[in-house]
Amino acid sequence: MAGHSQFKNIMHRKGAQDAKRARTFAKLIREITVAARQGLPDPAANPRLRAAVNAARAANMPRDTVERAIRRAHQGGPGENYEEVRYEGYGPGGVAIIVEALTDNRNRTAGDLRAIFAKNGGVLGETNSVAFQFERLGVIRYPASAASPEAMLEAAIEAGAADVDSSADGHEVRTSPEDLFAVRDSLEARFGPAEAARLEWRPITTVTLDEEQAAAVIKLLDALEEHDDVQQVYANYEVPEAVMQRLSSAA
Repeated sequence: MAGHSQFKNIMHRKGAQDAKRARTFAKLIREITVAARQGLPDPAANPRLRAAVNAARAANMPRDTVERAIRRAHQGGPGENYEEVRYEGYGPGGVAIIVEALTDNRNRTAGDLRAIFAKNGGVLGETNSVAFQFERLGVIRYPASAASPEAMLEAAIEAGAADVDSSADGHEVRTSPEDLFAVRDSLEARFGPAEAARLEWRPITTVTLDEEQAAAVIKLLDALEEHDDVQQVYANYEVPEAVMQRLSSAA
């Protein structure tokens, strides 16, 4: 029985990993589709598409899957007319949340997200109800092995970046929204393709959560990220390290 239980646990974990990988690929394909439709189907001449293709490569998406998505988007087809929509709301503890989605049915997505918020102790608000608590930034990420902190900082400054944060986890280069792709191109000429290069929302102020609030907020954010139409989720919360350790041990 122990061996059988272990096998079942392994299969459950594998199934969860496969499902997560499939969701990631689906979201990346949707971004590739929108980027290809908004500009040329050549990543070299389409900054957004190039960023999407690089993100797909970082996620180990097969090359033929990427190329097929670009080809289908350029040729057009039913069921691929996605629209970019931003949703905003509040979670437990007064945490402000921004959700970016790509959807072919705004009413369906809004209804789904409203239900997710309500089920998890939050409330979906109106557009711009929480955006004032965030700033829009360009963010470029490289692995730590790409360069030394000094080399990355020097190159980023020369390229026109606003700030760089280097750690054992990697390099994060921050830019103004309008400078994102110019800085990315400059860094890629020196260090190769970035792991990610996109616009993000960063909180101006944060809310510190206790254990109960943190567990509820994380549950809400997980539910939002699992929705097929959701591309990115941002929230303005902080969790003390001691609280995170207790939550991790309880998981």
